[in-house]
Amino acid sequence: MHFPVNIPIGHSSSIPVHFVCETLSYFLGYRYYVYLRRHTVDQISDHNRLLIFIGAAFGAFIGSHVVGVLENPTLLSHFGLIYFMGNKTIVGGMLGGLIGVELTKKQIGVSVSSGDMMVYPLILAMIIGRIGCFLAGLEDGTYGIASNLPWAINFGDGIRRHPTNLYEIIFWLLLWIVLRMIEQKHSFADGARFKLFMVSYLLFRLLVEFIKPDYFFSFGLSVIQLVCIGGILYYYKVFLYPTKLLRNHA
Repeated sequence: MHFPVNIPIGHSSSIPVHFVCETLSYFLGYRYYVYLRRHTVDQISDHNRLLIFIGAAFGAFIGSHVVGVLENPTLLSHFGLIYFMGNKTIVGGMLGGLIGVELTKKQIGVSVSSGDMMVYPLILAMIIGRIGCFLAGLEDGTYGIASNLPWAINFGDGIRRHPTNLYEIIFWLLLWIVLRMIEQKHSFADGARFKLFMVSYLLFRLLVEFIKPDYFFSFGLSVIQLVCIGGILYYYKVFLYPTKLLRNHA
């Protein structure tokens, strides 16, 4: 396989598969959410859902770009707005979206969880998006450090690397399976599914960043890892009171 993978159009043009996958991730993730909401009793009104979505989108936009820029802040002074808009990260988007949602819910008086219904659509969107990241090769910047493992991949520069984007796809599939297995025997408390979703991903990213070519501070952690630790501390009750995640037993 040659990276990046593009879809040829005519003799001289092509569409990056990464762009196609990213577009599909938004579309199919949203359609899956609409399907789940149609078959679930939602305690949040359509109007409030819309406001929450707006808050989430705004927070995710700011968070993803701010954390992306902080990965290498020295470049911001050289490239300014172009660098800010061109750098984003999922971790920053998730935590920024979380802040946006919580602030919006506080303003409109919504106290029930708004994230539980989004978990499986988000997982689906993440899987499709990371497929695009993998097929983009070195252009996407989500690859790992050099490795001699049997499954290491040459993304086009002659160096075999950890396919960390594939690791993430495997992580999402396993999380989906585990959550479904838990729900076959138990009922999650309000907000518990989303908390497990967030904590699991933050822990995964905290660990996988060690095998990615990030900028690490002298104390051995990167900006994304510090952000992950902050998010994990926010959800500290998940670790202290795990039994409270379940509403009742089947």
